Amino acid sequence: MTMKHHDPLDTLGSIYEKMFERASAAFHTAENKTEAALHKLIDDAKEVSVELKEASKDDAEKISAYIKRDLADAGTYMHETGSELRQWLGFEVELLEDRFADMLLKIADKTTVELFQINKNTDQKNTYHTGEVTGPGTLHCAECEEILTFHQPGKIPQCPKCHSTTYHRKQY
Repeated sequence: MTMKHHDPLDTLGSIYEKMFERASAAFHTAENKTEAALHKLIDDAKEVSVELKEASKDDAEKISAYIKRDLADAGTYMHETGSELRQWLGFEVELLEDRFADMLLKIADKTTVELFQINKNTDQKNTYHTGEVTGPGTLHCAECEEILTFHQPGKIPQCPKCHSTTYHRKQY
């Protein structure tokens, strides 16, 4: 009998999706669509995950920070370049699971993209590290430029080429 080992970071990818889904649904129907309101909705989703015992308080805190980071990164990129979400992802939106793509497109609509300008220092790229969870998109190794593509939220591994632990979004 073979037992399957469940990687806790794979579980965190699922939690990322659930928290993102809760925050996205609430944001879509909210009257007050501000950066502060979005942060509150992400924090509310974090609390629900802890209450439902989907995640520990520490893990939920990390995931909420990852969601905020990813939205800020997407918003900053789209605002600065005038590009669409597809360019930020580094692949066609159609490659995402329909449900997740729909949520991401609703929250990254060009009319709301300025809300995600959380990273005020636009000269600095967001840095992603091994052991963190990222949403869908393409990362490139800060050392050797190896490309990692995520079609769903998941853990960030060491670079398979040079074993570095630092990445940036690959921007097309």
